[in-house]
Formats: sequence, C-alpha cells, structure tokens
Amino acid sequence: MNQTTPATVPAAEAPAPLKSAPSRPEPRPERSTGSRIGELVQRQGVLAVLLTVILIASFVYPTFASLDNARGVTVQASFLAIVALGMTLVIITGGIDLSVGSVFALGGVLAAWASQWGFFAALLVPLVVCGAIGLVNGLLIARANMAPFIVTLASLLAARGMLLAFTDEGATTYLVPKDSAFAELGQGSVWGFGYPILIALALFGAGGLLLQRTSFGQTLFAVGGSSDAATLMGLPVARTKILVYTLSGLLAGLAGALNAARLSSGVTIVGVGMELDAISAVVIGGTLLIGGAGSISGTLWGVLLLAVIQNLINQIGSLNSSYQSVVSGGFLIVVVVAQRYLARSRRTT
Repeated sequence: MNQTTPATVPAAEAPAPLKSAPSRPEPRPERSTGSRIGELVQRQGVLAVLLTVILIASFVYPTFASLDNARGVTVQASFLAIVALGMTLVIITGGIDLSVGSVFALGGVLAAWASQWGFFAALLVPLVVCGAIGLVNGLLIARANMAPFIVTLASLLAARGMLLAFTDEGATTYLVPKDSAFAELGQGSVWGFGYPILIALALFGAGGLLLQRTSFGQTLFAVGGSSDAATLMGLPVARTKILVYTLSGLLAGLAGALNAARLSSGVTIVGVGMELDAISAVVIGGTLLIGGAGSISGTLWGVLLLAVIQNLINQIGSLNSSYQSVVSGGFLIVVVVAQRYLARSRRTT
C-alpha cells in the first residue's frame, strides 16, 4: 500500500526585527542660575567683601590707603597666612589642627635659640621639631583612627609645655644675633615689601598648584568628600592625612621662625589663639568645615580680610583690639550660615 507523506506546511516567516533608532546620550541637566551664583559667592564672596571694606576704609581714613600702611598690614598677615595655608589642606581632608598656635610659638623660640649657630640651624631646628609634631598628629589620626580634635588639642598642650620647659617658664628669652642672615630674613625687604610677604606669596602659589594641578590635590578633595569612598577607590587615605598634618606642622614652625627673625627674639607669649584665627580665615575664605571643598586663594583673601579689619580698628583709635574678635566671630557665623544655605540650595536644584 502506497503511503503518502503529509504535505509540509511552510512555517510562517517571522517578521523582520524593527531597526531601533540609534540611542542618543541623555543631555546633562544644566545647573540653575541660582546654583551657579551660589558657587561663585562661596568662592569669591570674601574677595568682594575685602575690596568693599578696603574701598570704604580708604575714603574714611586717608592714611589707610598709604603704601606704608599696606606694607605693615601685609607683613603682619604673612605669618598667619603661612599657618592658614597648612590649615586649609587639613580642613579640606575633613580634619582640624588645633596645635598650630603653640607650634608657631615653639618654632619661634627654637629658631631664636638655634640662630647662634647660623642661618641654616635657625631654620632647620624648628622645621624638624615642628614637622615631627605634625607627623605624630598624622600618625595618630590616620593609623590609630583617633579624633583630630583630641589629638591636636593634646599636641597644643604638649607644644606649649615644651615651650615653657625650654624657656624656664618664660623667664629666658633667646635673642637673634643682630645683622645676621637669619635676622635679615625677617627684617629685609625687596622693593619695600618684606621677605615674609614674598615667602608667603610663593608658598600660596605652590599650594594652589598642588591643590589644583596634581593628583595629590585631587586626593585631598576625595578624602574630604568621603574617606570610605576614597579607600574603595584605592586612594592612599592614611598617607594623605599623615602628609597634610606634617605639612601643617612644618608651615607653623616656618611661620614661627620668620616671626622670631622679624622680632629678633623668641617670644613665648605669641601664638595664643592663633589656631582660631587660622580656622576663621580658612572658613571665611570658603573652605567647608566638613571637608571636600575649598581653595587656596580664598584662604588668602580671608587672612587679608582679618588683617584689614584689625588695622581698621587701629585706625579708629577709640576701639581696642578685642573688637577684632567680635567682628571676626560675626563674619564667621555669617559665612557658616551662608555655606549651609548654599549647600542646601544646590542639593535641591
């Protein structure tokens, strides 16, 4: 019997897949005008305030705008500026250094004591000792995970105690030899501007390049933004913290040495409260206390603003120096409140 094979029905052809349109990258959301203005105010607001104060003071007090007064203001500000430079790096990483005032005073006494052995000894001794204090701070904070506030507060007391022990409770004052090269470093000038001013400007220029043009500077911002995230990214978090605290100690010691060269002696009572002035200048300059944001130029404007306020109070004559603390505290409160408001507005836009 013949078997017939069943006819095969051709399967229905599947429809050709539709060609998908080429995907386009989603445009980045543009920042609002308010956000841009907020960032500009945070970065350059202190410069605008500084220029306004200088302009008003120049009209009210003619001697304020004189070249001699400008030299005096900038020389006085140069020592705080060097200390505040190190404080800026520390605060950007989310830390704090309360020891810089005592380290500044200790560096000045050590420099005056060592100046009897020459220029290099007068610089090397305070840098080594003060840098070692900063190194210990960094090791305890980075390796032992201790709170920066506690560690640097202990260093503040330790450095002040070393200072008093070295000077017999302040009874001994070490003098810098007259007409020495070290004294010239603090008292000499170029075109009428003292060497401390030029050194401070050079350090700020180097600090700006370090912060904005190197991988180390970007690591500082990353560590300050989130230490845990920076660790997951493979960044050297502990080493970065150790370096910034060491730099802070070195810069405080250098500023103290320059101050001793200018005064021709190691004065034991200087530096009291200097850490608060440095923190104020840094925060007024736009660096966030929580870390992760800041600028070297802003710190410079903050230091100059505090110095101009102090000089303006001296120009008035009827006010004593305690009013500087009142004005500086008022500026600090306004800046911190403005920073919180600007940060909140950027999160909501």
